[in-house]
Amino acid sequence: MDDVQTVSLLTREVLRERAAALVAEVCAWSVGLSDTPHLVRRHGRLVGSGVTLGVRAASGLQLASEEDGRLELADARAGSFQDALDALDRDGRLHAARFDEQVLEPFVTATCVLAVERFRSEDPPAWAELLDELGEDGSDLGALVRAAEWGAPLRIEAEQLALAALGHVPLVEVEAEGLPLSLVNAAEAELRRAARGDEPDLSPADDELAGALFLAEAALAEAALPVPVPPAHAGDLVEALLAEGLEGQEVLHLLPHLPVLGETADRISDLLESSED
Repeated sequence: MDDVQTVSLLTREVLRERAAALVAEVCAWSVGLSDTPHLVRRHGRLVGSGVTLGVRAASGLQLASEEDGRLELADARAGSFQDALDALDRDGRLHAARFDEQVLEPFVTATCVLAVERFRSEDPPAWAELLDELGEDGSDLGALVRAAEWGAPLRIEAEQLALAALGHVPLVEVEAEGLPLSLVNAAEAELRRAARGDEPDLSPADDELAGALFLAEAALAEAALPVPVPPAHAGDLVEALLAEGLEGQEVLHLLPHLPVLGETADRISDLLESSED
């Protein structure tokens, strides 16, 4: 058996070892999914049904579109996590596409890197042969993983593991399970962003925005909401900000500067837009 095949088998072994971590990451990613609008495609255009995925799921109605759904996600139980993956997002894509990009692909790449590191430490001579076979110097393990193409088959297996564990579970239960980790991940992301110096820079000349941000931070502190603010508290945050005297458009401009999750920001935008209709 050549070294490429040996590592391929090792990636599957490491994936199975990390199955619990995969399920946890999937649950964390799902948080806020029920707050997104339910969309359908009519005459080639995306149209909202008027309710969120969560409301529709609670009513026992199917979330996915038969026209756009994936074959491997078909026949999902109404309101389940698998059903939500097969539903349309704001861009007309399936939520499953974001799931692939944001969860499965990075998790699989990290798993392959762990397998490569194990192989390197356990069998240095074979490691040298592997590098020679792939024409890599070993300085970039991600590049090595891509060159050997270990990721594609492992992604399929990771998806099967995730769906076997969570596919038929009600969406709201998957979200509830993932909320603690999603808050930890968001907080870590904020710390990394600050460490890189990527924190939004408000110009001293922008007194109006700085003043609005001061009011928003005061409202957030007064409301005593969890930080980063999860989607479930989007309405509470909007109420607190408006009560502080901020206008809807000001709130929208401030969202990139507030400690809120991405799904929370989307939910706040929806709430403000609906209040203006």
